[in-house]
Amino acid sequence: MTLVAATAQFIAQKFADEGSGHDWAHIRRVWLMAQRLAVSTPEADRDVTELSALLHDIADWKFHDGDYEAGPRAAREWLRSQAAPEELIARVETVIREVSFKGLGVPTPVSSVEAALVQDADRLDAIGAIGIARAFAYGGHKGRPLHDPAVAPVAHESFASYQQNVAPTLNHFYEKLLHLKSRMHTVAARQIAQERHAFMEAYVARFLAEWEGTE
Repeated sequence: MTLVAATAQFIAQKFADEGSGHDWAHIRRVWLMAQRLAVSTPEADRDVTELSALLHDIADWKFHDGDYEAGPRAAREWLRSQAAPEELIARVETVIREVSFKGLGVPTPVSSVEAALVQDADRLDAIGAIGIARAFAYGGHKGRPLHDPAVAPVAHESFASYQQNVAPTLNHFYEKLLHLKSRMHTVAARQIAQERHAFMEAYVARFLAEWEGTE
């Protein structure tokens, strides 16, 4: 079994029953999308791209008391257990560190084409129909209200501020999701994001109309 296949099997088992929207189905979609985007990026290292996509949520800071190094650390432990080369492990760790959104006012540059592919793939899964479902799944998981007109969205200017956010789920659209279209790196991701973004805009407009009882 290849390292990628073994990693896919490991992650599928680990996240089979996860209920916050960060489950195996999400990780699998990111993995497949990263491969799809890589078709037009032949210079990308396939193993680094696929392993980073599969391991990008292995220990998300959101579920590890804000520990941003939990993910890279867990990925390193798994890859070392599979006797992966240290150079490969280091590259995967770097991609995992660079994937996450950290707040509307916080730049999230990438240092490699592989990181661009995985970050784009992860962000594409945060928008559109699936992205909407995942946002509300996570909000429910955290016990957050759907919407509260009295709580204004915040353009978080630091990662610490973003980490401490406990706002209603609809605010997440204004604080992150509706901004992802313009933050894609690859041409292919920008094209896919257009339709998903439009769907999301229409959904938010409909949500607010129904909330107010006008639809």
